[in-house]
Amino acid sequence: MKKVLVISAHPDDEVLGMGGTIAKLTATGCEVQLLIVTDGSSSQYRNSEDLMAIISHKKEETRKSSDILGIKSIRYGGLPDMRLDCTPHVEINKIIESSVDEFQPDTIFTHFWGDVNIDHQNVYKSTLVAVRPVLGQVVKELYCYSVPSSTEWTPNKSETMFMPNVFVDIEMCMKRKYEAFSMYTTELREYPHPRSVQYLKEVDRAAGLRVGLFAAEEFVLLRMIN
Repeated sequence: MKKVLVISAHPDDEVLGMGGTIAKLTATGCEVQLLIVTDGSSSQYRNSEDLMAIISHKKEETRKSSDILGIKSIRYGGLPDMRLDCTPHVEINKIIESSVDEFQPDTIFTHFWGDVNIDHQNVYKSTLVAVRPVLGQVVKELYCYSVPSSTEWTPNKSETMFMPNVFVDIEMCMKRKYEAFSMYTTELREYPHPRSVQYLKEVDRAAGLRVGLFAAEEFVLLRMIN
């Protein structure tokens, strides 16, 4: 059975960027684990008395969304949301390395290095550390996924532009993706905001049309070992 680790800085990144692909993987028998590196509380609540309630609510949203996508296992790093640039790099490394060591995935999906969100950038860097191609490394495939409201807002510079080289047909899994995203009620916005269901539909349709499909999700393949 194929084992896939999806690494996400925040709750909802996973479904925004690759919810259709996750649903497709689980439907074909793949075991998918989700690692959320931060606590998902967002920086404005850092001093709030309701902080724990907010974190608990986000976890419940993630559980409901993951159930729809077929994700059986969720891990939380618990680091402060929107403050990974203030977190020692080694702490992020340890969280990802621990998940890799325990789950032993053959495939990993992580954030794109050029995302506007600094948490995404730091998760990407730590993923590279965790899956260094040393002797005995179990991870054979490594991909970056895009996240609406972060990836597409990157300045048009060659070193930070998202240029996908892998496209996954998600036509049969679209409804599950949008239903799963709708579980994140605290993140839902009105169209044309990127965190609206209609926006996601249009992004997926545009990606599909680029490669002759009804709908697709895009990825950058960083490494594949056959």
